Amino acid sequence: MKVISVVGYKKSGKTALVSALVRQLSGFGTVGTVKHMGEQRLNPEETDTGRHFDAGADMVVGITGTELVSFARDSDLEDALDMLCDRGIDFAVVEGFKNSNLPKIALGDVEGVSNVLIRIQENVDPHEELTATLVGIALAQPDRYTLEALIKKARKNPNIRKSGAIGTFTGIVRELAGEEKTSRLEFEKYEPEASKVLDKIRDEIKQKEGILEVLIHHKTGIIEAGEDIVYIVIASAHRTELFPALSEAIERIKAEAPIWKKEFTEKEQFWVHDREHS
Repeated sequence: MKVISVVGYKKSGKTALVSALVRQLSGFGTVGTVKHMGEQRLNPEETDTGRHFDAGADMVVGITGTELVSFARDSDLEDALDMLCDRGIDFAVVEGFKNSNLPKIALGDVEGVSNVLIRIQENVDPHEELTATLVGIALAQPDRYTLEALIKKARKNPNIRKSGAIGTFTGIVRELAGEEKTSRLEFEKYEPEASKVLDKIRDEIKQKEGILEVLIHHKTGIIEAGEDIVYIVIASAHRTELFPALSEAIERIKAEAPIWKKEFTEKEQFWVHDREHS
């Protein structure tokens, strides 16, 4: 899922621009949106769902004849994006969240924002030429994946009719190793070589007997203890082909892909590659 954010001050034309982007991006795939709603309550206490929520429910789902809406506690922007990704959405357009690290389209002189890809005037007319430029920016963004999104993608492969099994591998940040405690890891990819190597691993494993689909996603940046690092999803004709393929995939990623890992412990921080070759 490709993600782009539109930020600006109040009444700067954010919603009009988001709507224009949604209309155009829907021609390339499915689109979801996330909007920063401030502190207003969306689930009032006088409604039935509000009463459920106030009674202590952690999540409340309301369903009408044409719509479904959910309310959850302790959720944030990342949870919302993961929810869209889990549904198999192709594009997410976020309105607001100036303080996020998302790639942004900034309206006017809005300040205090990072990762601004383009800045345009407030309340600009989202004419065809401008919208085409912004769509091009959205299409160029890296893909965000959850494990569920990769499984859905594997199921869309026409060869899935021949599959008897889908297996997954999820690598996470190990917090405790003996007496050493790791707080987080940082990953850097040497691009475009890293993506080429991952594609090569994927393609070569896919050529093996009985392997129908191989999908790999390795995250970069700071990843906290307990969070996911890498996903591998493999569809195979039989389970006997599946497990060796999963094992080969992760071992080859660790051995061949130019992806460097920096470890942050309670005592020190270091690049693992440097320590292994010192």
